[in-house]
Amino acid sequence: MSSFPGMLLAFVFAISVLVSVHEFGHFWVARKLGVKVLRFSIGFGKPLWRRRFGEDNTEFVVAALPLGGYVKMLDEREAPVEDHERSRAFNHKPLWIRSAVILAGPAFNFLFAIVAFWLMFISGVPGMKPVLGEIEPDSIAAQAGFHENDEILAIDGEPTRTWDDASMLLLDAALSRHRSDVKVRSEGDRLQEHVIDFSQAPDALAKGGLLKNLGFSLWRPRVPAIIDRVLPGKPAEQAGLLPGDKVVAVDGKPVAFWREWVRYVRAHPGQTMTIRVLRQGKPVELEMTPEAVEEGGETVGKIGAAVQPPENPGNDLRVTVRYSAADAVGRAFARTWSTSALTVRTLWGMLAGRASVENISGPLSIAQYAGYSASAGLASFLKFLAIVSVSLGVLNLLPVPILDGGHLLYNIIEWVQGRPLSEYAQQIGQQLGIGLLLLLMSIAFYNDLSRLFGT
Repeated sequence: MSSFPGMLLAFVFAISVLVSVHEFGHFWVARKLGVKVLRFSIGFGKPLWRRRFGEDNTEFVVAALPLGGYVKMLDEREAPVEDHERSRAFNHKPLWIRSAVILAGPAFNFLFAIVAFWLMFISGVPGMKPVLGEIEPDSIAAQAGFHENDEILAIDGEPTRTWDDASMLLLDAALSRHRSDVKVRSEGDRLQEHVIDFSQAPDALAKGGLLKNLGFSLWRPRVPAIIDRVLPGKPAEQAGLLPGDKVVAVDGKPVAFWREWVRYVRAHPGQTMTIRVLRQGKPVELEMTPEAVEEGGETVGKIGAAVQPPENPGNDLRVTVRYSAADAVGRAFARTWSTSALTVRTLWGMLAGRASVENISGPLSIAQYAGYSASAGLASFLKFLAIVSVSLGVLNLLPVPILDGGHLLYNIIEWVQGRPLSEYAQQIGQQLGIGLLLLLMSIAFYNDLSRLFGT
C-alpha cells in the first residue's frame, strides 16, 4: 500500500468510512427524533450513484469528491415546507432536538474510535520496546541523566510497553508543561528515575518533533561503516567509493559505525573532506564533497551511498500488546478519551504558540499515513482510523460557524437570549467560519508540500 495507488485507495476508503459514520450519526438521530431527512450524501459534486429508500423517499447519494458529506433535512430556511409536514421540519423542532442532531455526528465519530481501538487491542498491537538510542549531547535528555540503551518503563506511573505509549505520554506532558517522572531500566538491570521539567523546556514542541527536541533517539543496532551501494552521479561515486569499502576515518577522526559516518557527512554540506577506507584490506585515501540538501528546514550533507541493513535488527525489542475482549473495552474508552484530550491540548498549544502549526496535516499527509498504516497491518490501520475519527469529532465540535460546534453555539445563544440570532449575524458568522477553514486548509496544504519537497 506504499505505492501511490495503494495510498489513494486507503485514503479514499478511510475518509469514506469516517464521513459515513459522522453523517449517519446526524441521519439516525434526526430520524429517531422525528425530523424528515431529504438526502444523505457521501462526497460532494456530481452524483456517481443515487437511490431512494424508506417511507420518506430519502435520497442516498455517493458523489465524485469523497472529502466530506452532508445530511439535508426538511427546513423552512432552505425551501418552502407544506403545512402538513411543518412539524417534521428541523427548524420547527425544540432546541434540545436540534442540538441532539448536531451533536450526533461527532458523537458517532467518538463511538467509532472506541470500536476501532477495541478491535485493535484484541487483535494485538505490534510495537518496539522504548529503548533509547544515542542521546544528543547537552540536550534536555542528557541533562536529565538519560543514557543510551536505557529502557523507558513508565512515565508518571503509567507503564510504557512500546514507543507509542511513551510518545503519547511525553506529548501529553509537554502540552501540559509539567514535570514528568520517567522510570527507566539501565544497563545491568538497574532501575532509575529521571525528571523532565517541561515547564523549563519551551521548545520541546517546536519544529523538528518532540523526541528530537528532547534529545532522544530510538535504539538502532551498531552497523559497521561498510559501503553497500553508491548512486550514479552522486558525490560518493565521483570520489571513487566502491561497494565493500569500509570507512575507518574522516578528516583524521576515526569512524567505527555507520551512524557516526552519516552524522559527520550531514554536518559538512559542501565541505571537502578526506576519508580513509579499507579496500580489500588495504588503506585508500579519497577526497569527497557532500552535496548540500535542504531537509526539514536545515541544510545537510548527502553523498548518495547506502549501507547493507543488518538481518533482523532489534528482533528482541519487538512486542505485541494484546488484551482480552473484556479488558479491551475499558482500554478503548481510555484511549479514545486520552486521544481526544491530547487533540484539544495540541490545538490549544498551537493557538497559544507553544506547539508548531506543522502539526496540522492535510490530505496529502493523511493519504501517506493511510497507505503506510494499511501496509503495516490491521492493528495499525485501525489505530489510524480511530485517531482520524477522534480528530474529526474534536474539530467538528470547535465553535466555528459552518461546523457542528458553530451550530451548537448558535443554539446556546438562542437558549440564553430566548430567540435565534438574526439571519444577518448568522451570515457574518458563516463568512468568518469559511475564512477560518480556508486559512486552516492553506496551512495544512503548505505543511503537506513542505514535507513532500523537504523545504
